[in-house]
Amino acid sequence: MKMQKVIKSTDLNQDLSYILDQLSFDRLFILTDENTEKLCWPLVKGNKRISEAGKIIIKAGDKNKNIDALSSIWKYLSENGATRHSLLINLGGGMLTDIGGFAAATFKRGIKCINIPTTLLGAVDAAVGGKTGINFNGLKNEIGSFAPAETVLIDSAFFRSLDTQNFLSGYAEMIKHGLIDSDKEWKATLSFDTEEIDYDKLKQLVVDSVAVKERIVEIDPFERGIRKALNLGHTIGHAFESLSYEINKPVQHGYAVAWGIICELYLSQKFCNFPKEKLYKTVYFIKDNYEGFYFDCDHYERLYEYMKHDKKNESDTVNFTFLSDVGKVEINQTAGKEDIFDSIDFLRESVGL
Repeated sequence: MKMQKVIKSTDLNQDLSYILDQLSFDRLFILTDENTEKLCWPLVKGNKRISEAGKIIIKAGDKNKNIDALSSIWKYLSENGATRHSLLINLGGGMLTDIGGFAAATFKRGIKCINIPTTLLGAVDAAVGGKTGINFNGLKNEIGSFAPAETVLIDSAFFRSLDTQNFLSGYAEMIKHGLIDSDKEWKATLSFDTEEIDYDKLKQLVVDSVAVKERIVEIDPFERGIRKALNLGHTIGHAFESLSYEINKPVQHGYAVAWGIICELYLSQKFCNFPKEKLYKTVYFIKDNYEGFYFDCDHYERLYEYMKHDKKNESDTVNFTFLSDVGKVEINQTAGKEDIFDSIDFLRESVGL
């Protein structure tokens, strides 16, 4: 899989023009959702080539990362003269770069695309690394492909429009990157003031966080080994996220991941001797910043069913990534149902869910 170029923008319009000048294409299209069309399109529409691009607008929200929205993107491209030599720009958060990347990967057997993440979550996670896809049959990212964008353009100017929930949703992925990377990176994420945000400091934290993912993806682009480190918190986190939609109490992806991190660090401590003091420091930070998602013991079996459907599993067991310490990743770990339920009990007791 080819590696994508990640550009940390200092001048959005100038950097965007530079990228477009480096690529050959016959027609240009830009994909937004209803939110980014209002909040983020104004920041790029001044670019002459962007203003002349065919614009596709889909509904916002992860529940719309589905086959119907994907079909509407294909339909627009087909009806507006897109060819296999066209270029699609995905302007939005993780939901949009996921579905836009998959649309580009499959239209005419693959066209080029550029990701411009407009959320913190999109910048540090979804837009980088080449994973694309849609939700299907009630399961997160059930259908998709590895298809990296030509370029990912990151500009922190977009993050100023984020509300607290969307900011923290992205920040959970940065906590994960810190945990799998080093004590220095982990301590930097836990010491950041999430209430009085210093955007200059945040920009450097984002750059460092993206670099963690880039290093791992370069070593293992198709997730056959160390890239599984990036799944920390996600096996149980995705189950929380799926359950939240099932019971009509949807939660942000990053919130579910934050709770999943607590559960999986608990299991890491149990099976791999992850240091208790580091477990509790992470728990305290998450408790102080992430509000609860209320469910009860009756939902445990359903959560377990979601975990068993996780595409990372290679048998009937549930596959995890654990840590023996910050920066020391233990991939291809498993845990039984009772241990998983214990970890959910720990989450509820420590955070108050």
